[in-house]
Amino acid sequence: MTYILAIDQGTTSSRAILFDANMQRVGTAQHEFTQHFPQEGWVEHDAEEIWDSVLRVCREVMEAVGVTPDQIAGIGITNQRETTVVWDRNTGKPIHKAIVWQDRRTAEICARYKQAGCEDDVTAQTGLLLDPYFSGTKVKWLLDTVPGARERAEAGELMFGTIDSFLIWRLTEGRSHATDATNAARTLLFDIHKGEWSAEICDLLDVPMNMLPEVHDCASDFGETTLFGGNIPILGVAGDQQAATIGQACFQPGMMKSTYGTGCFALLNTGDAPVASKNRLLTTIAYQLDGKRTYALEGSIFVAGAAVQWLRDALQIIETAPESGELAQQADPNQHVVLVPAFTGLGAPYWKPDCRGAVFGLTRNSGRAEFAKATLESIAYQTRDLWHAMQGDWGADTDVTLRVDGGASASDWAMQGLSDYLGAEVDRPVMQETTALGAAWLAGMRAGIYPDQQGFSETWALDRRFKPELSAGERDAAYDRWKRAVSAAMAF
Repeated sequence: MTYILAIDQGTTSSRAILFDANMQRVGTAQHEFTQHFPQEGWVEHDAEEIWDSVLRVCREVMEAVGVTPDQIAGIGITNQRETTVVWDRNTGKPIHKAIVWQDRRTAEICARYKQAGCEDDVTAQTGLLLDPYFSGTKVKWLLDTVPGARERAEAGELMFGTIDSFLIWRLTEGRSHATDATNAARTLLFDIHKGEWSAEICDLLDVPMNMLPEVHDCASDFGETTLFGGNIPILGVAGDQQAATIGQACFQPGMMKSTYGTGCFALLNTGDAPVASKNRLLTTIAYQLDGKRTYALEGSIFVAGAAVQWLRDALQIIETAPESGELAQQADPNQHVVLVPAFTGLGAPYWKPDCRGAVFGLTRNSGRAEFAKATLESIAYQTRDLWHAMQGDWGADTDVTLRVDGGASASDWAMQGLSDYLGAEVDRPVMQETTALGAAWLAGMRAGIYPDQQGFSETWALDRRFKPELSAGERDAAYDRWKRAVSAAMAF
């Protein structure tokens, strides 16, 4: 038997999934790790804890399935994007906790660059906005804040990477400092048109270029690891949202996927030409294969599944996430409670890092069910924000195929609501592990055991197609309430 080992390093947990030669999942191991919130708006991870969790789940799944290293044709890595690690070139030790993509500590730095008129040039090269979300200003903060870090970086003693780079460095025991084009495209330091690091932006943000990893195709030779008892090559890497796009087989322009995890991230394949957004979406790299870049428009929602976790952990009105859909069905249809889940700011198309969450429309009878319904509806409303923005950029008359995945996509209630509020069909695949599958396919295709893009596309299978049931009038009235609530939250 031949297998592919997919490492899915996410925002709240690390997973290892073994796929067989037929791209079927045969084993999974998962471990959560600690979330650190040292100040309001700050989010950190211990990179050492992440590393330990990755080693642990890889060993566990190999042992559980009874797989030896010589049976694994390759490793595919997918990771939380933008999360930033700076580590010592000689010891491999991070100089500070990893600064997570959700972290807002560099909002003031971004504001200064915006006021200086830098954003248009940054966007033209990177496709991104000057927002704390991205890695570039996080690196600057680390170098400016950690004692001695800037001097050490300029002397070539420090290395920067997103989580994929850190894992590759550790897996190869310091032999490979690498990333792929999709992760590089999220750093604010990468020219997505030229396919190389931007010396101009690195100079602007005071980031020494000797810290940066080598950029590869998504399917490439990233080095090999011997940490599991034998040589296993690392053959595929993609940021989590791009990996999900690949796993959903969104290989044709006009195909769109929306992943509902901690946040919600929608990517629309725009083909071999980048589309500059007029609606504050991001222009990014969907994937890069054989040296050819395929581009996408992306909309990023910071809080989606995290709002359901808020119901469970902070409000304690549910015990498990699936209960939210069951509870929402019991809500009073005459109440119109609206939740704006801006717990860490608002992402696309608003980009308001200082906005915070708010609830509107409460009555004396509002209770658990109404909060659950408002939470799930907020996911649909935010997706409609992105949908409208993408239609504006891509062309409202162009057909768009929407495929969904992620934890919340398992809820029939939530996905029916998504279809209702979009006024569009929503396709949910049989294979829900699209992020890990995308990483596995990259590695397996590179290893020669998985099919090419066309063959892989033919394996995609529909679980259920949701069709809108709300009238246009009901849909528009509900969305109008959402827009007014967002405006009020931003004003506050």
